[in-house]
Amino acid sequence: MIHNHQPHSHTHSHTHALTSLNRAFLWGISLNAGFVVVEFAVGLWYGSMGLLSDAGHNLSDVASLLLAMLAFRLAQAHATPRYTYGYKKSTVLISLLNSVILLIAVGVIIAESIGRMLYPEPVVGGAIAWTAGIGVLVNGFTAWLFVKDKERDLNVKGAYLHMAADALVSVGVLLSGVVITWTGWTWIDPVVGLAVAGVIVMSVWSLTRASLRLSLDGVPEGIDVSDLKHRMSMVEGVRAVHHVHVWALSTTENALTAHVVVPDLREQEQVKHDLKRLLHEQGVCHATLEFETPEEGCSDFSD
Repeated sequence: MIHNHQPHSHTHSHTHALTSLNRAFLWGISLNAGFVVVEFAVGLWYGSMGLLSDAGHNLSDVASLLLAMLAFRLAQAHATPRYTYGYKKSTVLISLLNSVILLIAVGVIIAESIGRMLYPEPVVGGAIAWTAGIGVLVNGFTAWLFVKDKERDLNVKGAYLHMAADALVSVGVLLSGVVITWTGWTWIDPVVGLAVAGVIVMSVWSLTRASLRLSLDGVPEGIDVSDLKHRMSMVEGVRAVHHVHVWALSTTENALTAHVVVPDLREQEQVKHDLKRLLHEQGVCHATLEFETPEEGCSDFSD
């Protein structure tokens, strides 16, 4: 009874987590899409560059959330004869695409903010403040939806970072609206637009770097290959380890291949079991190990 109950409990827990995350994406997309419409309309009506730039960024976030949800669902797809790992790698490509979308949004915001500084137009501070206040609530709530799962997946972490940054940006836009209302300093509005761009760049830089590294099959963040080789070589029965390659199958799963030198090939099953347990603890879920004896003399033993 115990052996039957544990897998069922784990499966139920995993399914519940996936359902919860899917619901978070749907809520986030719906709320932000609605807010983009409101913010864009108010920005156009009152001629606020701060609101229009924030609406443009929020629109890119809606696209990012849609892509992240697509990646989330593709990662659950089964393997096929043509795609033997399924569509897990799509999560990395979508994460990289999301970063590119955000960087394009930054360019547009900077260009329009500079244009508004050169050719200023009157704006209504009160409308800006009220609209941005709604944005603080929408973005803050959306960020909260992803906070508990942000360390599980790069796309979820990206969604969380974007929403958290947007909440801070909306606070800035709100403050600019208050300042304009009290002082009439309309130049504050395009300055906030530039500040929006700065916040986006800071929030997306690490995501872009990590996504690019994983798309090039670089070593995933948090894994030190030298340390991993040392740990593997310390396992009982292992004489040496070489030809170690580590890469990401997806934004949540890592793979490894390695050559393992053992004194006696008859002990390889126990050694393999111990190595795979160690690798799983180090964040590597898929490992392919090739065993050899010192007498075989692998031509690339020096690596």
